[in-house]
Amino acid sequence: MTASSINLPVKVLERGWDVIVCGGGTAGTIAGIAAARAGASVLVVEALGSVGGSGTNAQVTPLMRNVSAGVNLNRGLTDELKRRLNERGDGGTDANGNDNWFNPEGMKYVLERMLLESGAELLYHTHVVAPVMEGERIAGIIVHNKGGLQQLRAAVFIDATGDADLAVLAGVPTYSGDDDGIHQAMSLRFALAGVDLARLNAFLGPLGQGSSDPAFLHFWMVWEKGSRLEPLFHEAVSRGTLLERDGDYFQAFSVPGRPNELSFNCPRIRADLNDGTDPWTLTGAQIDGREGIERLIAFCRESLPGCEAAYLGAYAPMVGIRETRRIQGDYLLTLDDILECRTFPDAVCRNHYPVDIHTVRAREKLQHTRTGDAPYFRPDAYHEIPYRALLPVGVQNLLVPGRSASATFEAQSAIRVQQNCHSMGEAAGLAAAIAAHLHGGDVRALDAGELRLRLRALGANV
Repeated sequence: MTASSINLPVKVLERGWDVIVCGGGTAGTIAGIAAARAGASVLVVEALGSVGGSGTNAQVTPLMRNVSAGVNLNRGLTDELKRRLNERGDGGTDANGNDNWFNPEGMKYVLERMLLESGAELLYHTHVVAPVMEGERIAGIIVHNKGGLQQLRAAVFIDATGDADLAVLAGVPTYSGDDDGIHQAMSLRFALAGVDLARLNAFLGPLGQGSSDPAFLHFWMVWEKGSRLEPLFHEAVSRGTLLERDGDYFQAFSVPGRPNELSFNCPRIRADLNDGTDPWTLTGAQIDGREGIERLIAFCRESLPGCEAAYLGAYAPMVGIRETRRIQGDYLLTLDDILECRTFPDAVCRNHYPVDIHTVRAREKLQHTRTGDAPYFRPDAYHEIPYRALLPVGVQNLLVPGRSASATFEAQSAIRVQQNCHSMGEAAGLAAAIAAHLHGGDVRALDAGELRLRLRALGANV
């Protein structure tokens, strides 16, 4: 039998939905909640066994702060998520007013409950295989799970896969990487358990990295960036505990609800492994990441007081990916849009998180800065993300919120953080419900002004 002769049966489900969300991650779960609360019948299709994506399965905690003049820019469902996390002890606010601390395991439960309470349905352990196209419209998607191949129908689809998987399969052109096709560095996060946070905090305090409360601890080291932990890394490299590249990026945070644990935003994956859409690269990243974690645990035990008896709490089941494909949309967000604080009549999100490029090129001097004379560097500044950046060219009934929205490499590095993905997801979910109910699924037919009014009524900051 040859591959071309294989003819697998596809079960066509008789029922359909108003909205199908492909990917129950950071943007997708919020999109599903928003669409269902707006009265749409919703199915969220997720490849893993829990929702939340980067925040849960990649263990990316805390949320990166996104404020203008000290005020959070991402509101709406993000506010509700934080409130519900706080109520169960899985969230918190530090002495500086940063309310973005959370427990990834708690977030899995909270997001799942919010989704199910909204009336949306979930289908776990299911992968999108292909769209069923009717001209420029997606009539359905073929998925694969333990039940085999199945075809699911909907009026509107939301591609929240993080990699524009459905959009690419539907023929949408995409951008990928920087001008040389190189992507941002990936990481495999891990939890270190058995840590005496009080002792560790007492050690870090004189080094300028302590906290008034060990429950909200953050410390870091990057070569030649002024961290007073750097001599410890030089010593560890000299004795063979660490490789030099282990000091390219090192960062750790305490976690609400887990008093003896740290969440590490490292190790950074080997430089040649940076394409998160390649399965061989992803496999190599998991392997390289676990090897790096072994080295970092040994370093913590040897060099950081309070970590002598520490042990591996968990590997993140999903590689932390910052950027892969970005759709070509009706509007391309650029670095100039960010620096000039451009606003839009169809804006669905405000952002003041900086351009944040994690280069894979060793010691490279980046072509961006976090200070300057442009309007964006004022403390009360922000730019906006237009609804059109979520609309992929050539497809009538598809929305793409999150890190795959239409943006240049530099612009994407500023809008990719979780809270912006929440805001884009909430807008996409509401828009999908409106399009399904009033416009036959055409996501360009709805009035952007009406969308903004409805988002504001739900507490969004637009």
